[in-house]
Amino acid sequence: MEKSSETNGYLDSAQEGPAAGPGEPGTTARRAGRCAGFLRRHGLVLLTVSGVVAGAGLGAALRGLQLNRTQVTYLAFPGEMLLRMLRMIILPLVVCSLVSGAASLDASSLGRLGGIAIAYFGLTTLGASALAVALAFIIKPGSGSQTLQSSDLGLEDSGPPPVPKETVDSFLDLTRNLFPSNLVVAAFRTYATDYREVTYNTSAGKVTIEKIPIGTEIEGMNILGLVLFALVLGVALKKLGSEGEELIRFFNAFNEATMVLVSWIMWYVPVGIMFLVGSKIVEMKDIIMLVTSLGKYIFTSILGHFIHGGIVLPLIYFVFTRKNPFRFLLGLLTPFATAFATCSSSATLPSMMKCIEENNGVDKRISRFILPIGATVNMDGAAIFQCVAAVFIAQLNNVELRAGQIFTILVTATASSVGAAGVPAGGVLTIAIILEAIGLPTHDLSLILAVDWIVDRTTTVVNVEGDALGAGILHHLNQKAMKRGEQELSEVKVEAIPNSKSEEETSPLVTHPNPTGPAASTPESKESVL
Repeated sequence: MEKSSETNGYLDSAQEGPAAGPGEPGTTARRAGRCAGFLRRHGLVLLTVSGVVAGAGLGAALRGLQLNRTQVTYLAFPGEMLLRMLRMIILPLVVCSLVSGAASLDASSLGRLGGIAIAYFGLTTLGASALAVALAFIIKPGSGSQTLQSSDLGLEDSGPPPVPKETVDSFLDLTRNLFPSNLVVAAFRTYATDYREVTYNTSAGKVTIEKIPIGTEIEGMNILGLVLFALVLGVALKKLGSEGEELIRFFNAFNEATMVLVSWIMWYVPVGIMFLVGSKIVEMKDIIMLVTSLGKYIFTSILGHFIHGGIVLPLIYFVFTRKNPFRFLLGLLTPFATAFATCSSSATLPSMMKCIEENNGVDKRISRFILPIGATVNMDGAAIFQCVAAVFIAQLNNVELRAGQIFTILVTATASSVGAAGVPAGGVLTIAIILEAIGLPTHDLSLILAVDWIVDRTTTVVNVEGDALGAGILHHLNQKAMKRGEQELSEVKVEAIPNSKSEEETSPLVTHPNPTGPAASTPESKESVL
C-alpha cells in the first residue's frame, strides 16, 4: 500500500495513484482548496486595491452631476470615518509598541540597531534629495511657466500659503518638541513659533518694524516627543529588571490588544478608501487644466518617487539582504494602498505594522521599534517633492541657483523631514522653510498646494516603503548577528569536548557524566589517545 505525503496542506499527487481527470471530484476539490487558501491569504489586498479602482470609477461617474460642497462632504463621510479610526489608534500603538520594543532589546542591540536605523534614514533621505535636485535641473519643470498664476487654475479657495518661519526657529521648534512640557497635551497639540510685528519709533524719528517670535501651540499630535519619551521609558523599564517586568507586561498586553483593534479596522479600509478617492476626484474643478499647466512639475516629482522607490530603495535592500525586494514589497500592498488613499504616513502605520509582521515575518521587536520612528523621521518621498518644488519655484522666478543654495536645499530638506507632520499636505509646510533658507519668495506656494493632492499620494507611498525596507534590513542584520553568536557558542563547546578529562581534574566547576550503556563499551571509547 502506497503512502501519501502531505505538503502545505495538499496531498502529493505523485504518490496518490492514478491522477484524477479534469472533471473528477479530486481535481475540483484541490482547485477549490487552492482558491480558498489564496483568498484567505490575499483577500484583504484584493479588496483594498479594488477599493482604489472603484473609488476612481465612482469619482469619474459623479463628476458630471456637479455636486456642491455639502454633497461632496457627505460623499467623503465614510472615508473620514476611516481616517478618524486610524488616527484614534496611532497614540496607543506608537507609545506601547515603542515601550515594549525598547524594553525587549538589550542595551547593546538597542544601540546597534538604533545607530543602523539613523544611518539608513539619514543617508536614504539625503540621497533622495540629491536625486530630486538632479532631476529638477535636467527636466526643468519651471521653465515656460513664468506667467502661471494660481487663479488660472480655478483654485482661489485653496487658502493662503503657510506663513514662513525662520530656519533657526524651525530647528528650535524641532528641539522643543523633542521634550514636551506636558505629555497629555503632546497627545493632541504641538509647539510652533509664530511672529508678532511690533512697530516703534527710534530716537532718530524713524519707524522700525520688528518681527518678534512668540511660542504657540497648534492642533496636531507631537509625535516626535511621544516617540522619544516612549523609547526612554522602555530603556528605563529594562534597566529596572524584575521591578519593571509588570509594567513591561502591561505595555505588551496593551500593544497586542491594539493590534487586534487594527485587524478589525483593516476590514473597513477598502470601503473608506473607495470614498476617499472618489470624493477627491469629484472635488477637483479642472483636472485636465491642472495637469496640463503643472504637468512637468508633477512628472518630475512622480519620476523621482518611481526611481527612488522602485530602484534605489529595493537595490539597497538587496545589497544588505541578498533577497528579492519585490517579493518583500508584495506582502505590503494593503498598507501601500492605504498610504495612496489617505496621504498620511501616520494613518498607514497600523496596517504597515500588521502586514510586515504577518506577511513578511519581520520580528515584532524590530518592527515595533523601527516603524514608529520611521513614520516620524524618515520622509524620503517628502524630501524628493520638496526639493523638486524648491527648484521649480526658483526656475519659475528666473533665479539661477548657486552651489551654496543647492547645498542648502539638500541639507534643509533632509533635516526638515525629521519630525514633519505625517498628515496630508504636511510636506508643503516645510517647503516654506527651504524657500526662506535660500532667499526665494513664498507666494508661489499656492501652485504647489494646487497639485499637492496628486503628488502627495506617491510621496506617502515612498515614505512608508522606506520604513518597511529599513525594518526588513534591520531584521536581516539582527538574524545574522544571532546566528553568528550561536555559531561562536557552538564552536566553543566543540573545542571544550576533547579536554573533558583535564577539566575534570583541574576545574571543580565543570563536570562531565561518565558514559554508560552500550556506547561505553565500544572499541572507540576504550581506545587510548596515547
